[in-house]
Amino acid sequence: MHAQIVLFDGFDPLDVVAPFEVLCAGGTAAPGAVSVELVSAEGPREVVSGTNGLALRATAALDPGRAGLVVLPGASGRVGEPGEVPGEDTGAGDETIPVLLGRTLATELPVLLKAAMENPEVTVAAVCGGSLVPAMAGLLEGRHATTHHMGLDMLDATGVHAVNARVVDDGDLVTGAGVTSGLDLGLYLLEREVGPRIAHAVEELFAHERRGTVWKAEGPVPVGF
Repeated sequence: MHAQIVLFDGFDPLDVVAPFEVLCAGGTAAPGAVSVELVSAEGPREVVSGTNGLALRATAALDPGRAGLVVLPGASGRVGEPGEVPGEDTGAGDETIPVLLGRTLATELPVLLKAAMENPEVTVAAVCGGSLVPAMAGLLEGRHATTHHMGLDMLDATGVHAVNARVVDDGDLVTGAGVTSGLDLGLYLLEREVGPRIAHAVEELFAHERRGTVWKAEGPVPVGF
């Protein structure tokens, strides 16, 4: 399994590093089973995060034709004030998370994501606000997904069935909630794609126990809640 973790300007570092380390550890535990790289829509480049200018290097362009995983992080920035106009920039270095996420829509990323989602050999995953990128591009209408709890209403407004869960599995779309859920998402993807023994070994290595039940649209619908 090959995982392409996408970098864009203003990304949240922990959204990238948490699944990156988990998946890399999975590749160590099961030699040859997992490979991971950092990519961008534009190709190899230094990409500056939204956290104090921290930068990571994308070593390749996102390839929607390559089988495996495409993992989208959220953005790191100011949350924004109630009633603030989405897309309104209040000054350099003071962008809100919706502004940073919305800016990706003017890049090639939505086109590449659409192609990836149309590829039956690709699973798209997202951490935190990362699910809002394809959602705002109109690619997740009618799907089940989650995001940071502060963005659930925004996700729902795009036509997504927003679920308040730590990890949501909607087949070829797997999403995680708040920032640290990148660990849980990575571990679940290892369990799903490689096997529970590998996921458990990495869980023990990281001294991190996943929280909550992975939500799927399966089984009876609960009533009275």
